[in-house]
Amino acid sequence: MTTQELIAQIKKKKSFLCIGLDVDLNKIPKHLLAYEDPIFEFNKAIIDATHHLCVAYKPNTAFYEAYGLKGWQSLSKTISYLNNKYPEIFTIADAKRGDIGNTSSMYAQAFFKDLAFDSVTVAPYMGKDSVEPFLAFPNKHTIMLALTSNEGAFDFQTKKVKEKELYKVVLETSKDWENSENLMYVVGATKSSYFKEIRKIVPNSFLLVPGVGAQGGSLKEVCKYGITNNIGLLINSSRGIIYASSNTNFASDAADKARELQLEMEKYII
Repeated sequence: MTTQELIAQIKKKKSFLCIGLDVDLNKIPKHLLAYEDPIFEFNKAIIDATHHLCVAYKPNTAFYEAYGLKGWQSLSKTISYLNNKYPEIFTIADAKRGDIGNTSSMYAQAFFKDLAFDSVTVAPYMGKDSVEPFLAFPNKHTIMLALTSNEGAFDFQTKKVKEKELYKVVLETSKDWENSENLMYVVGATKSSYFKEIRKIVPNSFLLVPGVGAQGGSLKEVCKYGITNNIGLLINSSRGIIYASSNTNFASDAADKARELQLEMEKYII
């Protein structure tokens, strides 16, 4: 999917909502456990109920890898369902991969070719040659960790390197990498006061923003400093939507929560 196609969907749906599909068998409605593949059945119901309210879905691969081969099959079925039934949806493999040379190339093939995701999250700690193999795929997007929403982000990301915070060094350095136009960045909603500085470095790049909702991030504050003429934001909500309830109407309850966020987002879309 191209960036322009993503922008078109944002304007059409009046939404820049991304829904995280972080499926925990201990949290999904109990009646689904009777199915052969409860993870896929849960995802399918959530997707069918919310696809018109969001522009992206983001499965965190850890929630699938934890269940071994069956979990990976559930992930494959989920992305195939999305690509076949809702091809306009932007898909994100939240895998946080990143290794040198051929290893990154193999990770990229796994997510871009085999599973056919539109994008994947990567960690930049190992530098250019760990990220550029992902960037080599046309019309695919690499979403690099920049400033995350967790408390431990302050351990390294905001520490100064030659009088400049490390996250700023990461952002500035990545702009010179080959095919850097395919880069997006992860910036946590709980770090909303940093968005103004981030936009000075990457004024037009899309930012994937976790942390709104359950983690306490403010959509209003993120949009105040982070929004661009083309929106430039994908706001992720996971638990606050998919676990809105655990009854048989869980999907429609999830849609109600998604609609609340979509209606709030609509105010920011011209």
